[in-house]
Amino acid sequence: MTTEPEHHAAMITEQQPPVPRQVVIFDLDGVVVDSFAVMGEAFSRAYAEVVGIGEAPFEEYQRHQGRYFPDIMRVMGLPLEMEEPFVRESYRLADRVKVYDGVVDVLRTLNERGLRLAIATGKAGERARSLLDVLGLLQHFAHVIGSDEVPRPKPAPDIVRRVLELFDVPADRAIMIGDAPTDLASAQGAGVTAAAALWGCHDGAELLAAGPDVVLRRPSDLLALCPALPGH
Repeated sequence: MTTEPEHHAAMITEQQPPVPRQVVIFDLDGVVVDSFAVMGEAFSRAYAEVVGIGEAPFEEYQRHQGRYFPDIMRVMGLPLEMEEPFVRESYRLADRVKVYDGVVDVLRTLNERGLRLAIATGKAGERARSLLDVLGLLQHFAHVIGSDEVPRPKPAPDIVRRVLELFDVPADRAIMIGDAPTDLASAQGAGVTAAAALWGCHDGAELLAAGPDVVLRRPSDLLALCPALPGH
């Protein structure tokens, strides 16, 4: 894989699969939605409420993006009690989350082509489904799985394997789109093609260094990898 040719829309390092893909698995934050401004505000409020004075270390929090919130708190040495106000504020601010340009068209096109879509997110499942519902996107996804709904969150492969089980498809029929190294690790651990989404990632160099199978510069690049299934 190379990271240099900016003029290429999508840099594909895999060979064309022998069978068409049937399933597309998306991470949520940084791939489908731009929630970082809302996330930052919720994190700052939670930090002020639980920890007290001082600037909330949101930049450090972002470096752990893709992981389950309690796991990030443990890694950062912050109180787990921050989760309650963080979740509360995230719900309150949900209508301010933005959907990335081009995502709705891509979801609609993939649905029309007969592919089945799922979300595999570091968020709790209930909160992810609520956010997608608020944004009018929930109907595009057959399954929305949160980190609290599998034994081990990302970077473990459990959440991706769970999606494969729900769809009853083998790994070579699926592709996972993520904006963090944890997403790529989870996909590759499950034997699924790991695609790096550069349009919303916090650290592009770190994401590329994680060794994605495919690099996507904009949401529409995904369509070249997911042709219509027979009968669509």
